[in-house]
Amino acid sequence: MASHCLRLAFARVNQETNALSPVLTTLDDFRATHWLEGPQLLAACGRKAMEVQGMFRNAELSGFVQEAHKLAHGHDVAATGVALVPLLSAWAVPSGPLTAACLQGIIATILKHLRAVEPVDGLYLCLHGAMGVQEVADPEAEILRQIRAVVGAELPIVVSYDLHASVSRAVVAQTQAIVAYGTNPHRDHARTGATAARMLLGLCRKTLRPTMAWRSLPMLMGGGTTIDFLPPMLAIFQRLRHWERQKRIVSGSVLMCHPWNAHPETGWNVLIVTHDDAALAERLADEIAEQAWAVRNALPPAFHTPEAAIALAKSARLARKLGVVVFADTSDVVSAGAPGENTALIEALLAHGRELVSYVPLRDPAVVAALWPAAIGSQHAVTIGGKLDVIRGKSLTLKVKIHEKRQSHGVGRILVLVHEQVHIIVVEGPALAIRPAFFTNAGLNPWRADVIVVKNFFPFRMFFAAMARLTLYVRTSGVTDFDAAHTLDFAGAIHPRDPVAEWRSADRRRRLD
Repeated sequence: MASHCLRLAFARVNQETNALSPVLTTLDDFRATHWLEGPQLLAACGRKAMEVQGMFRNAELSGFVQEAHKLAHGHDVAATGVALVPLLSAWAVPSGPLTAACLQGIIATILKHLRAVEPVDGLYLCLHGAMGVQEVADPEAEILRQIRAVVGAELPIVVSYDLHASVSRAVVAQTQAIVAYGTNPHRDHARTGATAARMLLGLCRKTLRPTMAWRSLPMLMGGGTTIDFLPPMLAIFQRLRHWERQKRIVSGSVLMCHPWNAHPETGWNVLIVTHDDAALAERLADEIAEQAWAVRNALPPAFHTPEAAIALAKSARLARKLGVVVFADTSDVVSAGAPGENTALIEALLAHGRELVSYVPLRDPAVVAALWPAAIGSQHAVTIGGKLDVIRGKSLTLKVKIHEKRQSHGVGRILVLVHEQVHIIVVEGPALAIRPAFFTNAGLNPWRADVIVVKNFFPFRMFFAAMARLTLYVRTSGVTDFDAAHTLDFAGAIHPRDPVAEWRSADRRRRLD
């Protein structure tokens, strides 16, 4: 037990930014999705509570809180040497860059609570690592800079990152340890928070002397599908997990970056944290970086055209009889920051798949506002799409019947518009179609569909496992096309956009020059 009651503060700022999306992120977007302060946040991190409504029962902050309870040898943490001090948890759906005012509002809220509870002995920050902000080159570093101005340079700070984060020199310089998810699709949020708790308590109790090694690779793509339990990434993640079972190795992370993030040093990163063994950390980081660089040419597979996907769905009669065919619209992935208003699959289904009962999500707040007063069953001519991204978006005009009107947390008002057998789920907020609940919240039964369109790359496969009999990845055209990121202004050559013979010179410049 600690000689005095350790006060450990914790906070979250989470948003994954697509720099190509014109839909800016404001404080209202965070407040509409997830915004908890002070005691309200601590209550949400209990074992039976819902940490992030509509998304996670137990994520990083729950993992942190519950592991701190466990390590303090009881549930009455204040009486056993550790007091947990909740500051802020702010989470927004991936989208375009935050406004500068949005970031400052978030930081101001964290600092308000931090000043009110000072002094603290340590701080855990749950960050995404791929957040972009207008007029701020390195927002995670800016968050840390302003916190350091309040708490000083010596306070132990541990950061957790999403697996798709980019790591910067400024963030590394302001933290004692960084740990990231070790799974893709992500399913170890709570485990990551628990690791952060062990690190922070060890730092504060002086039982852990973390030595962190970092490598940064000029690499946007690689690793095939990048799924942790499939080749070629399987061997890398297995090696990291094997190392973590050794006494002197605290954590190992490979961060495969969010390629549409505008950070100039975007790329893959390796982070190894050991206990008081800098030479070991450096050697292992070097080994994993070499192993990651070796899979750089294992690129994602080619995706289907809409017409080809529809033809496959039509021929998959048994799959449709026993369940559903799922189309992943890889060009309009809302969970990677796309606007969610792509009409290409709607147009293709109307042209080639009219006999298929299909559910297609679409974000169009103007249509929702215009038709919300109308009665269910009424018919209207509407123009959908092409409003949020006026450069890339394509509008589509058609006659529809209002089938259903609902409201749901995070997406706001929902209209289900039907043209023949195409059901368009038009939402006011983000069209974050990842789980069957997105469709049941709209009043639809997913089992009655032949085709369901999702706006996600990987996690939907877990949530639709019970009903998806065939899954097809479809490329339309949009801001989450893999080659769309090639237009961003990175600092130096980056694979696979550019020929890059080796990684060490870029790593040296990023970390040391």
